[in-house]
Amino acid sequence: MQEFFTDSVQKLQDFNLLLASPKRIVITTHQNPDADALGSSLGLASYLKKKNHSVNVITPTDYPEFLQWMPGEKGVINFESEKQETAKALIAAAEVIFCLDFSAMGRIKAMEEYVRSASAKKVLIDHHQQPENFADFIFWSEKAAATCQLIYLLIELLGDKALIDIPAAECLYAGLVTDTGSFRFDSTTKDLHRVAGELIEIGVRTNDIHRKIFDNNSLERIQFLGFALSEKLVHLPEYRVSYMSISKEELARFGSKNGDTEGIVNYGLSIKDVQMTAMFVERDDMIRISFRSVKDFSVSEFARNYFSGGGHKNAAGGRSHESLSKTLEKFLLLLPLHKTQLLNNS
Repeated sequence: MQEFFTDSVQKLQDFNLLLASPKRIVITTHQNPDADALGSSLGLASYLKKKNHSVNVITPTDYPEFLQWMPGEKGVINFESEKQETAKALIAAAEVIFCLDFSAMGRIKAMEEYVRSASAKKVLIDHHQQPENFADFIFWSEKAAATCQLIYLLIELLGDKALIDIPAAECLYAGLVTDTGSFRFDSTTKDLHRVAGELIEIGVRTNDIHRKIFDNNSLERIQFLGFALSEKLVHLPEYRVSYMSISKEELARFGSKNGDTEGIVNYGLSIKDVQMTAMFVERDDMIRISFRSVKDFSVSEFARNYFSGGGHKNAAGGRSHESLSKTLEKFLLLLPLHKTQLLNNS
């Protein structure tokens, strides 16, 4: 399913009129931004600045160190930092707010009340399932592999591809490579490869981007990965499921920083015949859960039904306000209910 405001002549005219003169613009994305979230935000910001708009990128929370190489990152405002009052003022004064890579306002934490109450026109650009109806302009497709792909397509539809320079292209490419699992997920399509190819043509050096994202680990993160795989990975062949659970104490033991658990859940899916994997991480405020699956087993539906979450069919997130042990107990009790579906998922 998809909804592109550009398919409506009137909506497209209204959008072009809105941005025809310099505007005060805020771009925001979901909490704990990943490469697609931050890359789409910075890529769009670069484009809008070339159109003479005043643009500020505000994230609801901090993001991993391995994303700090992105061009324009130094200007990003973290809403949870000492610049919160500045961020509030920018949101209140904004004439346009772009909401990227999230489908529900709850994904921007404490920023939600300020974005909701802002008088600015709101533009949603996203690829997650079941978008909330809060935006004046919607550019959404659940078939898109990444929000960065949608940013590129929107700029292309507006006739402004020439305004995507190398720094912006690097940000957009980073979102493509991460949200597709280095172009191996089912969401990888012919058009996605076309977009990636055109970004490379602009000047993206793919090896550089890959190294900055995937080969930029601290020793502690590598040691943590080894610990998680050797001591925390549980395989349940009777359900074709695997999972990991990480406590706060274990995170502290390895000096875990924001983003250090990113991507580790995917290792559980690499076990032969596993159809679903999960990772449970204990934080101060809740248990954060990552789900991955293959083929027709929808972890988005699973997360939405049981763990106040959602996302994509084969990659989703959830949360629990119970203890880590209680959350795991709930998860394990759910597996028999889905055993037939998991065993027949082929």
